[in-house]
Amino acid sequence: MNDSSLKRRGRAEAAILAAATRLFAERGFEGASIATVAEQAGISKQNLLYYFPTKQDLYRRVLDDVLDDWLARMAHLAEAEGAPGEVLRAYVAAKLRFSREQPYASRVYAMEVIGGAKFYGDQIRARVVPLLRRDIEVFERWIRDGRIAPVNATHLLFALWAMTQSYADFSAQMTLVLGREELQASDFEDAERTIGELVLRAVAAVA
Repeated sequence: MNDSSLKRRGRAEAAILAAATRLFAERGFEGASIATVAEQAGISKQNLLYYFPTKQDLYRRVLDDVLDDWLARMAHLAEAEGAPGEVLRAYVAAKLRFSREQPYASRVYAMEVIGGAKFYGDQIRARVVPLLRRDIEVFERWIRDGRIAPVNATHLLFALWAMTQSYADFSAQMTLVLGREELQASDFEDAERTIGELVLRAVAAVA
């Protein structure tokens, strides 16, 4: 395959995946049809099936891309060697950036989990659980070294995920309460500051 063909394929896949991510986020797996994805991607259904032979193939690819992005941002904590306060603030910022930049991706993942992770449970167990354990090890090391107060790291991370991801998954509720059409940059800045302070207080870390 030459460079021109590779570029065309890349553009076609990108258009398909963007349309599919939005439709799966809005309608779920059952409600999103291949025909509608193809229409919104600006290609024929037959052409879409050349790239993704089944709707399940397309759905799994969308979730693969979501998880790749999400885990890359989460890896900062497990790989960090800095001061706990700085590391945790950066982690909160990265999670909120994902919610702001990839709201549909976040909602697709949330809907899959809320539905019992029927299609993607194996991948979550294989990829999310090991990273969670590495993050917990970081907290445990900090606790042993006296750098933070003792804390249940598992439930603190659950709470942190919920707080940051809600700015994508429940943005409709937030905008209704705030009386505006969409969240603003200032909302994410306020969220980053507030969540960061809550997390630091929970571990008695020094910023």
